[in-house]
Amino acid sequence: MGLNSMTRAGGAAALLVLAAGFAQAQSVPVETGVNGGSAVSLHLHPFLTPEELTTLRLVASNDQALSLFVTSRSGHAAMAMSPDEGFVRNGSPVPSAVALGDLPDAAAARTAALAECDKLRKAKAPCVVVLEVAPSP
Repeated sequence: MGLNSMTRAGGAAALLVLAAGFAQAQSVPVETGVNGGSAVSLHLHPFLTPEELTTLRLVASNDQALSLFVTSRSGHAAMAMSPDEGFVRNGSPVPSAVALGDLPDAAAARTAALAECDKLRKAKAPCVVVLEVAPSP
C-alpha cells in the first residue's frame, strides 16, 4: 500500500469517526417549548441526573427561572456542560456549566457556550449543549 493510499485510508477513517460522533450528537432527544417570548430546546443527554433534568425543565418552562440564566431575550442563548462534570454536583452548581446569551444566532450561542465550558472544565469529556434559547418565531 503506497503513501497516498494510506493517507486516503487514514482520511476516510477520520471522516467516519467524525460522522459517527456527529450522528451520536444528533441522536440525543430534545424537548422543545415556548417560554414567554422564547423558543427553548432542552437536549436530554443521558449523563444528566434526575435533579439536573428537573432543574433544566424548570428553566425551560418557567419565565422567572429562565431569566436567571438568560438575562436578555433579544438574541440567542445556549448552555453547555461537560458530561463528566454535569450541572449540579453535591448540591452546588458546577463552574464549567456555562450559559451565555445575547448572541446573534444559534450557532454563535452554541459555539460561545461550548468554548467557555471547555475552557473551564477539569474533566476529560468535552462539553455539549444542553439548553438553547431563541426568540420565538
